[in-house]
Amino acid sequence: MRTARRDIPAPKTLAARLVAGLAALIGLAVVGVLCPGAALAQPPADRAAADRSPGARAAGLHVSEGRLVEGNGDDFVMRGVNHAHTWYPGETQSLADVKALGANSVRVVLSDGHRWSENGPADVAAVIEQCKTNRLICVLEVHDTTGYGEDAAAGTLDHAAEYWIGLKDVLAGQEDYVVVNIGNEPWGNTDPAGWTEPTVAAVKKLRAAGLQHTIMVDAPNWGQDWQGVMRANARSVHAADPTGNLIFSIHMYSVFDTAQEITDYLNAFVDAELPILIGEFGGPADQYGDPDEDTMMATAEQLGLGYLAWSWSGNTDPVLDLALDFDPSRLSGWGERVFHGADGIAQTAKEATVYGGGTPDTQAPTAPGTPTATAVTDTSVTLGWTAATDDTAVTGYDVVRIADGTETRAASSTTTDATVTGLAAGTTYTFAVLARDAAGNRSARSAAVEVTTDEGGAPGASCSVGYRIVGEWPGGFQGEIAVRNTGSAALGPWTLAFAFADGQSVTHMWGGTATQNAGAVSVAPASYTATIPAGGTVTLGFTARKGDANTVPTAFSLNGASCATT
Repeated sequence: MRTARRDIPAPKTLAARLVAGLAALIGLAVVGVLCPGAALAQPPADRAAADRSPGARAAGLHVSEGRLVEGNGDDFVMRGVNHAHTWYPGETQSLADVKALGANSVRVVLSDGHRWSENGPADVAAVIEQCKTNRLICVLEVHDTTGYGEDAAAGTLDHAAEYWIGLKDVLAGQEDYVVVNIGNEPWGNTDPAGWTEPTVAAVKKLRAAGLQHTIMVDAPNWGQDWQGVMRANARSVHAADPTGNLIFSIHMYSVFDTAQEITDYLNAFVDAELPILIGEFGGPADQYGDPDEDTMMATAEQLGLGYLAWSWSGNTDPVLDLALDFDPSRLSGWGERVFHGADGIAQTAKEATVYGGGTPDTQAPTAPGTPTATAVTDTSVTLGWTAATDDTAVTGYDVVRIADGTETRAASSTTTDATVTGLAAGTTYTFAVLARDAAGNRSARSAAVEVTTDEGGAPGASCSVGYRIVGEWPGGFQGEIAVRNTGSAALGPWTLAFAFADGQSVTHMWGGTATQNAGAVSVAPASYTATIPAGGTVTLGFTARKGDANTVPTAFSLNGASCATT
């Protein structure tokens, strides 16, 4: 994990992150040099012990020939996110929101009581039921182990194993729905070779206690394995599980900033027929490097491997919040990339067949009622509608804007209302609503409503920009910029320009790349925001330094043309 809860110390210290980041400069070659593919590969005869018979495996999710499969033998490829339940136990809507955006799985942060308040049996049982209600596969992980050996506050894998054994009655019978991730990033950068023995011991302890679930194990080096310890010892760790029902998890942040590093690492496991997924990954650049999330997602899709993005919301460093303030209608640029970008969740996720009894749910919800408009301003409108119905359950709604016969998603909601923002003043829009169920089936479109925004803005402008401060802290703040194309043709590529008046300086940006000269800022788009369709909006997020004053910029231009401000 690269960031953590807002009001507690981050489990990964800045010092540890710096060492991990320096690995990108001095240690990445070690992965390929110390641990080439041959370190994993063995002749088929030597792999026989690890290729257990189906009868030895759990009845539910299990590993077969290096793949994670369901009880019926179908591949299950995780496409989901991480959710910090143990720090935000009141955010019970989050799993439904994640599912509504298309995810088929969620990795849930829990505590065994060593470092944070323990999530007891009743709480864990409720989380599992929430996962099942929302038709998600649930990866449960103990976070207290993060950075053991380097972070003095971290707990041991043995303590985590005892916690799972204490939950045996809660976990029993949930093998179709639950994966047990023994401990998050259970070793830091200090002597990572020490990871292997306690990992093997924890796996054996869980199996001896009778747990039959798929077990997931995280890598050392704060999950990024830049010294190749997990890669070199994966065969022996996997062989320690008498059921063969174990999957490896690599975390990919700034250590993995080139395509070669990513493809080499993942292919080494696939070539050796050892199961692996990307249990956490980030995309936004920071001072430690710029992760290559495009290659991570593309390679996972190409190889049929799972991925779980970090994280839904609530990070100490909000650069990695997929949704701002747990609001699914306010996805950050990082969230848009993960859910709606190339090889993203909406495009590639398939629901686990266990939720359809082996028969996929193909029945779409009924169409929602015709939306009605309230609270119309020059830049926004709130829409409400009557609910759709479904044979299982409606999990969310998409508000679409209709122009020239095409649909553009304008907002998402898990309730029967939504606010569309970033609109141009004095402009007529046509909106409709579609419903989604847990299997991703979409309803027919509702009847449409026309809405004309109030007058305002700059007449004749072909763009409008909304700027807002999401949060502030001493010496810094997080901002969001919504760039809207109000013209009749797509815009791209584009350059956005504006100026800070009080010496503010951008430190990180997602959705684009910022360059700055004194107060003047120029922003070039990321690959997934490079084109703004007619009537469309792209959202940029950033963090910045500031002094005592933090005046909002008053003028913006796109490709040299002035934009209206909203």
